[in-house]
Amino acid sequence: MEDRQLDLTEEQIAVKSKYPPINKKYEYLDHTADVQIHSWGNTLEEAFEQCAMGMFGYMTDTETVEPIDTVEVESEGEDMESLLFHFLDDWLYKFCADLFFVPREVKVVHLDRMHFKIRSIGWGEEFCLGKHPQGTEVKAITYSAMQIHDTEKPEIFAIVDI
Repeated sequence: MEDRQLDLTEEQIAVKSKYPPINKKYEYLDHTADVQIHSWGNTLEEAFEQCAMGMFGYMTDTETVEPIDTVEVESEGEDMESLLFHFLDDWLYKFCADLFFVPREVKVVHLDRMHFKIRSIGWGEEFCLGKHPQGTEVKAITYSAMQIHDTEKPEIFAIVDI
């Protein structure tokens, strides 16, 4: 499944035209009943950022989001896979239960590979149906088939429950 196209209103198109396009380094891979996000970057930090943005990109067109507010998320795990799980889950919490916050951009400001801690910042705004197109709700993060390749070209595979 390639980049999802959502039907946009004139207002949503106008917001998109105010900002440069987002450089997306993620794609959606076919998976039974769930969505597999494949993200990559020049660094592992960027691959984490892109994985989070892939999750939000499934819920709405993130290019219709204005960078009005800033939210910080700190996560920790027992290993890299649990760190990725908690990182995505903590961002999902900011959307579902806390602030209805949807980022236009997520930036990892610190990734501690020894103690499995990550600190990130998102720029965006509160999700509003009138302003943002509704995609598919992400219900949960899973460990199923999770892969983190911290190589010369870092990439991540993560499945989210929809």
